[in-house]
Amino acid sequence: MKITKAETWFCRRDPKFQSGASGGAAFPWDMVLLRLTAGEGYESTVSFLASKSGLATEEYLHETILPLVLGRDTSEREVLWEEFQNYDRRMTFFPAFLPGPIDVALWELASLEAGLPLFRYMGEKRTSLPVYGGGVCHESAAEYTREAECLAEQGIRAYKARPKGPWRVDMKIATALRKEAGEDMILLFHPCADYTLDEAISVGRHLEDLNYFWLQEPFRDYQMTKYRKLSEELTILVAASETTRGPRWEADVLMRGGVDIALADISWENGITGALKIASLAEELGLPCEMPGTSMGLMDLVNVHAACAISNTGWFEYSLPEEKFRFPLKNPLKISGGRIAPGELPGIGAEISWDDVDNQCVSKRTSKI
Repeated sequence: MKITKAETWFCRRDPKFQSGASGGAAFPWDMVLLRLTAGEGYESTVSFLASKSGLATEEYLHETILPLVLGRDTSEREVLWEEFQNYDRRMTFFPAFLPGPIDVALWELASLEAGLPLFRYMGEKRTSLPVYGGGVCHESAAEYTREAECLAEQGIRAYKARPKGPWRVDMKIATALRKEAGEDMILLFHPCADYTLDEAISVGRHLEDLNYFWLQEPFRDYQMTKYRKLSEELTILVAASETTRGPRWEADVLMRGGVDIALADISWENGITGALKIASLAEELGLPCEMPGTSMGLMDLVNVHAACAISNTGWFEYSLPEEKFRFPLKNPLKISGGRIAPGELPGIGAEISWDDVDNQCVSKRTSKI
């Protein structure tokens, strides 16, 4: 089934969410949507983060990425995945978040042709999974505890805080959150900071005393010696490797030790194909592989499908506040009883709000064979 057309929409995010006025961190990112058409009118729509300006993402897609994709068969996922790696290495250096959504679109087009939900086409492991909420860079501990309380009212009993440092302030947030959330709430900690090794050890020991479940990325993913030393000092699980740019680098991270939970982002880790490679490697090493939130409702829905097809994944990250991340989906993600399911519609099963897309669209471009 040949890919015959590619359409992009460069969209500005809603200004009220860029300002951070709705709670949580400001997100100064645009978004670019891509719709690929293949065969007898099969269509897949995916989304790309666009750091600061969607113009660069739009240009990269039409001038660098799409010429490799148009005219290719949707079955050539592995071939194109390898070509992207080689093309990037040979002085192209495109943004890390560009290849992943393209790979997702190829998988969805194949699943649509097969008439199957994406997770069943990938190979079903489960039909739903538990949810944890993820709060982002709030200004006070009270804002984190308020989110955790709201989640508990929805039947979601797990929450991840992302404080922004410094480390002593982060420890106070961790203490307040545990006190207010109670011992029954599963708590995770993902500092959006860059701790020294000694700071990370201090925070990690504090989290152990508070019975937190895992500590995620207290410093950069490539600092493998620091991770190994950190894990030697702590009993809390350490999660890392979200930003390694794919399985080849992540293989080195995991093989060196120091990481207890691998992370595979379908947006940043070269799509479903890359995530499957990482998950398989982690599984052979006896490690779980979790899929962090993508900051985009559409790609988070892809995460649900992928997590339901991967044996060693246990959670879905629900980005909060939800309305900030929903675009371009028409409706909120469906969570019931603290769990989320991918649904039974063919492909991803996403319902796009094209009215919102048109309202926020800065430019639209089309490329064809």
